[in-house]
Amino acid sequence: MTDTLSANWSLKEEIRTYWGLRAATFDDAFGHRIPPGPEFDAWSRVLEAHLGPAPLRVLELASGTGEVSRVLLSLGHDLTGIDFAEPMLERCRAKHRGDPRAVFRLGDAENTMEPDGAYDAVVCRHLVWTLTDPVAALRDWHRVLRPGGRLVIFDGDFVNLPWRGRLARRAIETLAKVSGTGAGRHRDPSLDAQHARILSGLPFNKGLRFPTLALLVEEAGFAAVRRESYAPVLAALRRIAPGAQEWLRTFLHDRFVLVARKPD
Repeated sequence: MTDTLSANWSLKEEIRTYWGLRAATFDDAFGHRIPPGPEFDAWSRVLEAHLGPAPLRVLELASGTGEVSRVLLSLGHDLTGIDFAEPMLERCRAKHRGDPRAVFRLGDAENTMEPDGAYDAVVCRHLVWTLTDPVAALRDWHRVLRPGGRLVIFDGDFVNLPWRGRLARRAIETLAKVSGTGAGRHRDPSLDAQHARILSGLPFNKGLRFPTLALLVEEAGFAAVRRESYAPVLAALRRIAPGAQEWLRTFLHDRFVLVARKPD
């Protein structure tokens, strides 16, 4: 095995370990779980707008604890979910046990091992920025889609803050000092250090920007690549934010929805 492959495999194993450790408390974090009400309704509207009303065969990548999965199933789609971390998969399976339209498998989103042309749509939330080989991943997603199939990516630049995000960060830090409650995160510091270590080794360690991703998507063979708004989901999050710091966090990052299709 070459040094490059060794380094890449080591990074992927650290990613698997990190998300496995996050599984137990993942749904506790604001913006991760999708509770019934405004946020669930917003996700439903956005997904239906991009997928259409007809039941589809959907491949959800990095399905995690099964929150977006719940929305997709509520819309009537047949779902296959793939996740890299067994603890995430266990929680997802527990939520959706008994649903005949849902199958969840342990797998690698960069190499799904799914059949050619098996799906009408590929959907993922906050996955692309974590990929170790985004070029290979996008080619694989193109392969598993039928002609005319749809790609829907929810992601963002979680490294660089826009001007609005910088203002929000200052406000969060000010509130934390006044209240003495911290800056809105209560995670194990060792996990934050591990996250930083992982990020430093990723292709998008300088941030994931829409134009860069759109070019990669086109190079993978997709057509009709366009940017759609994440705003409906963020607006719903602001309605249900449990406090000022969490409300402000919704302004931190430039988030986007990338929509594309496999040519007929």
